[in-house]
Amino acid sequence: MSGRITPARMREYLRMYLVMGSTNCREEPERVLIEALAGGATMFQFREKGEGALRDEAKLSLARELQGMCRRARVPFIVNDDVELALELDADGVHIGQDDESAESVRGRIGNRILGVSAHTVDEARRAIHHGADYLGIGPIYPTFSKSDAKAAQGPAILHEMRRSGIELPMVAIGGITAGRAEEAIRAGADGAAVISAVTQAEHVRMAVEEIAARVRAAVRMG
Repeated sequence: MSGRITPARMREYLRMYLVMGSTNCREEPERVLIEALAGGATMFQFREKGEGALRDEAKLSLARELQGMCRRARVPFIVNDDVELALELDADGVHIGQDDESAESVRGRIGNRILGVSAHTVDEARRAIHHGADYLGIGPIYPTFSKSDAKAAQGPAILHEMRRSGIELPMVAIGGITAGRAEEAIRAGADGAAVISAVTQAEHVRMAVEEIAARVRAAVRMG
């Protein structure tokens, strides 16, 4: 990547952001991603965590497979937390939480690749921006069972608070986001929806992605 991503391009990528690993899927993750990309997923985060998660070569192999699908679809492939894996794969970026390596350190290691940072407060958001984040993951907005270490849901109010406090960086809402809730999150200030179970546990993955993407874009157009 020759330079840092622009905020306008980042917002487009965040519209329908699929986050998953093998432990989240009711079907093979490769099949889920194929359907999600066909349905209009705009960015993908490889998050291989939790009980039964793949390790070492198995994790690397799955990551390469999913990355190849994203490259063919021209969708950014982001790695959750694991900077070494991201660099080995030459991934498009990294997403980190507040308990992971610092944003300042990760930015220094990944150069101009995309850097996403989870933030739960305005202070955390400002610190992430200061240290080079390209977007903020805000949540959990609603209760979620996809992350065993998830904090308490804050509701869409946290998105309003971020924007009222002058946070202008692209933001994606995460945590319990469904098609029915996506519009509310966008109206509250998010630029897109990050989704795990509403897609990975859906009976018809492509249709689930299409519906969420359509609702997000409709809400964005309404401004």
